[in-house]
Amino acid sequence: MIATRTLRRARILIVGCGDVGLRCVARLRGRPDRARVFALTRRPERVEALRAGGAVPLRGDLDARASLVRLAGLASVVLHLAPPQKSGDDDMRTRRLIAALTARRRAVARPAPAGVSSFARRAASGHAAALGPPAIVPERTRRPRGARRKRPTLVYASTTGVYGDCGGARIDETRVVQPANARAIRRVSAEQQLRRATARGALSATIARIPGIYAANRLPLARLEKRTPALVAPDDVYTSHIHADDLAAVLLRLATHGRPARTVHASDDSELKMGEYFDRVADAFGLPRAPRVSRAEAERELEPVLLSFMRESRRLANTRLKRELRVRLRYPDVDAFLRTLPPHP
Repeated sequence: MIATRTLRRARILIVGCGDVGLRCVARLRGRPDRARVFALTRRPERVEALRAGGAVPLRGDLDARASLVRLAGLASVVLHLAPPQKSGDDDMRTRRLIAALTARRRAVARPAPAGVSSFARRAASGHAAALGPPAIVPERTRRPRGARRKRPTLVYASTTGVYGDCGGARIDETRVVQPANARAIRRVSAEQQLRRATARGALSATIARIPGIYAANRLPLARLEKRTPALVAPDDVYTSHIHADDLAAVLLRLATHGRPARTVHASDDSELKMGEYFDRVADAFGLPRAPRVSRAEAERELEPVLLSFMRESRRLANTRLKRELRVRLRYPDVDAFLRTLPPHP
């Protein structure tokens, strides 16, 4: 009976199980159904951290398609939190993941029985070698012959950077995407691939467009200590935010209540300019506020990656998050979180 109950537990696969992924694992561990959670990783040094967090680590690399063959039929829910590769316009990691999840399950090669040709033996051994070293793989129940496999539900962690610069306008999910940098272009590629896979019935994908993530361990304290400047108010840009714990809750809610091919802003109610956000954090920690510079000065002094975030201004409507998913955020804005911190001198 115990083994049977274990086999019937829901299986969830997290691809890209970093800080937010581990927060998802922690929330899942607290549920009465206690789903089995698997975390894909290509880094051996991450195995122990994932296991300690409550996930079953699986070795695999989104840049190596052969390492993903065991994902087919592994889980009914997939949280795709991995970023695209760092070059190109097409998100090849998402392309490989879709192919792996929707492929027919392969049987692991076994030694050929007596009487089988040497060619067949070499083919079997070559296939086993391609699979690499043994990975941790869950036991599976046998599906009746001819039965259709239920398509997996996939939640994709995209970015609000797909909109490009909106001039500070308040936008909802119907806004046309206009990615302005290579990172955002690859994110749009991933979204399009997942929508096409949903349309053809291969899987059921929901997309969360995510703004800046913050938490106690994800605040711009190093930037404030370095005295990195922010823009003066007339040149500054609006940014949106979500606490990492709230984001984990949103992703799991999407897994059970998200609509196929639907996009949702995973954003809180904050409407702060970037410099205002830095000021709030500085005041909460008793640090000097960031110096302010004009946009022209910033273009001369700051690194290109940092500048790219200072060129896009938008405010996000989160009506779908509240009305469709009925999510109640623990931290409805940045100030709500900062008020929970101990006072600093």
